[in-house]
Amino acid sequence: MNAPHLPLRPIQALPDQLISQIAAGEVVERPAAVVKELLENALDAGSTQITVRLEQGGVKRIAITDNGRGIPPEQLPLALARHATSKIATLADLENVGTLGFRGEALASIASVAQLTLTSRTADAPHAWQIEGATLQVTPASGATGTTVDVQDLYFNTPARRKFLKSEQTEFGHCAEVVRRIALSRPDVAFSLSHNGKTVDHWNVSDPARRSAQVLGEEFSHARLALEEAAGPVRLSGFVGLPTASKARADAQYFYVNGRFVRDKLLTHAVRAAYQDVLHGDRYPSYALALELDPSQVDVNVHPAKIEVRFRDSRAIHQFVFHAVTRALAQTSATAHGTAPAPQAAPSAPLPWIREQQQTSFHAQFTAQPAGGYGVAQSTAQYGALFARDGNDTRGPMGSGASYAASPGSGELSSAFPSALPSTASANFCSDASSHDAPLGYALAQLHGVYILAQNARGLVLVDMHAAHERILYEQFKTALDEDALQVQPLLIPVTFHADAVEVGTAEENRETLQALGFDIAALSPTTLAVRSVPALLKSADVQTLGRDVLRDVREFGGSRVLLERRNEMLGTLACHTAVRANRTLTLPEMNALLRQMEQTERADQCNHGRPTWVQLALSDLDKLFLRGQ
Repeated sequence: MNAPHLPLRPIQALPDQLISQIAAGEVVERPAAVVKELLENALDAGSTQITVRLEQGGVKRIAITDNGRGIPPEQLPLALARHATSKIATLADLENVGTLGFRGEALASIASVAQLTLTSRTADAPHAWQIEGATLQVTPASGATGTTVDVQDLYFNTPARRKFLKSEQTEFGHCAEVVRRIALSRPDVAFSLSHNGKTVDHWNVSDPARRSAQVLGEEFSHARLALEEAAGPVRLSGFVGLPTASKARADAQYFYVNGRFVRDKLLTHAVRAAYQDVLHGDRYPSYALALELDPSQVDVNVHPAKIEVRFRDSRAIHQFVFHAVTRALAQTSATAHGTAPAPQAAPSAPLPWIREQQQTSFHAQFTAQPAGGYGVAQSTAQYGALFARDGNDTRGPMGSGASYAASPGSGELSSAFPSALPSTASANFCSDASSHDAPLGYALAQLHGVYILAQNARGLVLVDMHAAHERILYEQFKTALDEDALQVQPLLIPVTFHADAVEVGTAEENRETLQALGFDIAALSPTTLAVRSVPALLKSADVQTLGRDVLRDVREFGGSRVLLERRNEMLGTLACHTAVRANRTLTLPEMNALLRQMEQTERADQCNHGRPTWVQLALSDLDKLFLRGQ
C-alpha cells in the first residue's frame, strides 16, 4: 500500500494559538483535567475554602472559587501566558518541586480551547480585577479576596475534540472523582461541589480520619487500619482497608506523593505485594496513603498530567512501602482490633510465654531437617494439649458438669503446659467477666466437625477451624524460615538460556541483589546467561523460567516478588495439608487452644488464601433473629 502523497511545505514557526491548542491536547484531555489543574492552583495559593460549580458535566461551565492569596492586577496577563509561573525559576527549583503545579501552561492551554475569565483580588487590594482569556484586557471587578476562574464552553473552537467527550453524567463523574481525590489529600481545606445548581458534596475542615470516612464512605471507616511509618526523611501515613473488606474493582485506591495523587506501578505493586497472602482471589484492597519525602528524591516532571512520578531510589521506596503496609496488616487479629474489652487480669499461664515455648520447639523441628525436606507436620494432639489442665482432668471449660468426647487418634493429652483458662471461666463461664479476657471467648461446641462455636462478651463467635489453624501454621512456617539463614542450592550443571541485552545487563548490574536472594546468575556471553545456584526452597522449580522472572522483577521493582510469592505458595500448601481437617472432632481444650493461638497470631482474621477465619454475631444480631424486644 503506497503512502499518500503530501505537499512539500517549508519549515515555519507555528502560531501561538495553535501551539497552545496542541499543548491543551495533552493537558486538557476532558473537563476533569481542567478541574484538576484549577484546584491545584487554588491549593498552591494557600486556599482554605474552595467551591467548585459545574454545568452540564463541566462542558458548559466550570467555575472554581478560592480564598487564596490572589493575583495582583499587573500579573494577570502573565498568568494566562504560556510557560509563565511563580512556582519555579531555575533548574534547581524544577528538581525540588514543592508545589502541585509548576509548568505554567495550564491556564494558557485552557484559555486556548474555552472562554476563560479570571477574577482575582489580593488581601491589600481595594477591589478585584478581571481578565478575559480572549482579549487579555484587565478591568476592575467585584469579588472577595482570592481567585475565581470561570471556564465556559469547553472546546467551543475545536469541535472535533468535543465530539470525543462522553455523556454529561460520565464527564461529571470524572470531575467529581478529581474533587474527591484532592479533598481526600487535604482535610485542612473545606470543599464544596455543585452540579447544575445542586450541591452534590460538601466537606468542612476536619482530620484525616473523618475526611477519609466522608470521601470513601462509612463502610471504609469501619474496616480500615491506621498506618504511620517513618524511616529517616521518608514518611508513610494513612489508612489501609481490611482484607475482608476488599472490592471487585480497584476503584478505592488513593496514593499521594508529597500531596500529589499519583498512579505509580511501583507503589501499587508494593501495596499489592503486602496484601498478597491475605486477599482472596482477584479482589482489590482499598487504601488512602500519603508518602512524604524530600522533593529532590522524586521526579514529578515525567508526564504532562503529572500523575506519574519517578523515584531516585525506587528499590528503597518499594521496600519501605511494602514493609510498612505489611506491618499494618499484621494487626488483623482478634486481639489487635478488639472484639471485646482488653483483659483486666493476666491468665494463670502467660500466653506469650506459651507461644514462645511452642515456637521454639517448632523452630527446632523445622530447621533440624535436611535441606531437601522440611519437617512441618505438627501433631494435632500436641497442639490441642497446650492448654489442657492435666493428663487426668477431662473437664472442659464449662466446669465439672461438662464432658467431651476423646479425639480419635489424638492420644493422651500432655501436661507439659498448664491451662490458660482463668478459674472464673471454669467456675462460671456465662458471667460477663469470664469472656472479657479473651476476644474470641471460650468454646461451647463444634458444629458439623467444621465450625467452632464460642461465646465472648459481645455474643457468639463462629470459627472455621481449618482456615484458622492453616493461618496459624502458615505464620509459624514463615517465621521459622525467616529466622533461618537463606539456604542456597548450587546446581551440579548450570542451566543456561538465551537472554536479551536487557536481561544480561540486569544480571550484571544487580549481582549483589541476586546473590542476596539466593541466585547466582552470570553472563557467559552477550546473549547467554547461566544460573549456577537457586534458593534451596525452590530447587525443584523450572530454573530457566524462575531466572527470567526474578530478573524481570529485580529490574522493575528492585526486589523479588517472584521469590516471595513462590516461597509463600509452598508454605501455604504445607500449612493447608498440615492443618486440622474438617470432620475432625476436637475436644474443648483443643478448641480453646486454637482460639488462644488465633489471638496471638498475626493476620489471623484470614487464612492465607484470603478467606475469613471467624465472624462475630453480636447479641443484638441474635435478638433480631428472634424478634426480641420488638
